[in-house]
Amino acid sequence: MLDGVRAIAGCESAVGSAGDRARRAGLTDRRLFAAPVETGSAAPESAEDVCVGLDRKREHMRESTECPPAVAPSTRAELLECGVAARRRTPFVSLAEYDPRPRSAVELLERQTVTRIPELVPVRYGRMADSPFAFFRGAALVMADDLSHAPTTGLRTQLCGDAHLSNFGLFATPEHKLAFDLNDFDETYPGPFVWDVKRLVASLAVAGRDNGFSRKQRKRIVRACAAEYRETMAYQGERGEPAVWYSHIHTATLLDEFRDVLDSSTKKRLRRTIDKSWGRDSVHALSRLTTLVDGQPRIVSMPPLLVPIEEIFTDADAAVLNRDLIERLRGYRDTLAPNHRVLFDRFEFVQAARKVVGVGSVGTRAWIILLRGPGNDPLFLQAKEARASVLVDYVDGPDFVTEGERVVSGQRLMQAASDIFLGWQHGPDADGVVRDFYVRQLRDGKGSAVIEAMKPDTMAMYGRLCARVLAHAHARAGDRFAISGYLGSDEDFDRALATFAESYADQNARDHAALRTAIDDGRITAHLGM
Repeated sequence: MLDGVRAIAGCESAVGSAGDRARRAGLTDRRLFAAPVETGSAAPESAEDVCVGLDRKREHMRESTECPPAVAPSTRAELLECGVAARRRTPFVSLAEYDPRPRSAVELLERQTVTRIPELVPVRYGRMADSPFAFFRGAALVMADDLSHAPTTGLRTQLCGDAHLSNFGLFATPEHKLAFDLNDFDETYPGPFVWDVKRLVASLAVAGRDNGFSRKQRKRIVRACAAEYRETMAYQGERGEPAVWYSHIHTATLLDEFRDVLDSSTKKRLRRTIDKSWGRDSVHALSRLTTLVDGQPRIVSMPPLLVPIEEIFTDADAAVLNRDLIERLRGYRDTLAPNHRVLFDRFEFVQAARKVVGVGSVGTRAWIILLRGPGNDPLFLQAKEARASVLVDYVDGPDFVTEGERVVSGQRLMQAASDIFLGWQHGPDADGVVRDFYVRQLRDGKGSAVIEAMKPDTMAMYGRLCARVLAHAHARAGDRFAISGYLGSDEDFDRALATFAESYADQNARDHAALRTAIDDGRITAHLGM
């Protein structure tokens, strides 16, 4: 596993051209700690000098091949000063700016269709056309392209890459407790911390418009989100390393947070959502996704959204398909922790099917795999195609042998606790084409909020919770001291992000309208309502 997944850089430039990345392709060993930097140089005289000095330290760390594990890269005070210096170079007013430029969102989206399943691309467009928020969910590439032309702080961390409201939710931890955290890492990659925050606050502005909130209500919601991120990062900057690493939000915290801001009926719905999440497991999936045929469970066929693999490759022998899948599962098994392999080995393969998931992912390959234990207890896994992150064309970062490893490495780093069956696989797909996949449980206590049903107070509280877990992830993966130093203690950052969010919601509305026009004109084929 590459050490570059940490990609911690307090003050280095985040954005680079494809040519820059090609020239740096040899620098893939980006380690966290390195041999001590040579001493004897003059001490920096200003915060900017400190920042430059730290850049040189980190460059040395990335290039070093010998990494003593206990050499701290710099002091907390130096890193805080680095953040303050970054704020002088990139003031908050520059983060508030969004200057529309000539580009076509539809053309960017069309670029992603080339290697997707052709018959599913219209389903993706149909889902994105449903509303501006649905469009936003599927337009991570469009926003990454826009953010790459905006001012950046130079402060990096591991990014989710698609941190909108619907990519947070409930899931069961390995200790079988329900936690609230980020739950989608298809686009994870190191990059400027503010890109994740901007995507989150923009999603609040877009969703607030869809829900009919006033401009004043949206402003309050977005500012509360930005403030929560800023205050959480400051708090994490005061804590020790283990405390930061284990930061998380359990369901008891959720209920406590919402107790004073929700009416009784909304609190009851929240309680039902949590209770329902506990029931969303492989046994529940078996009852919903299979039927008995000759006494054996078989995955139901609901094309094009759920199609057993033997119905897709009708010319292939079913036994050969299954044998190939079992071989691929063996490769995936090797990426699990040794103790989890013991559990995995108790299951046997039953059947696989292609399942359409999400909005932005529609058209990529996603398989569900039914396994069965010796007591006929089911285990449903999801194998989802891992493609290059939408961020990779816009930021420098580490090279990975496979994209599945990139997703899993980023998820394990950013989440407080990850699925025990999280792993990856690389090899020929059922059609013979070599592809990368990451694998996880299909359902392990998963639960999500219904954004479209939220009232202003509920969305404000939910946005704060999302901001908190995002700050937890960024602090765990990056330089929380420098980021906290940049954010400061007043509300200027909050106001800047609120201004940006409204401006970008305007852009998103124009992009959604452009997609609807392309559909109406026949330039884009879309299957609505699927």
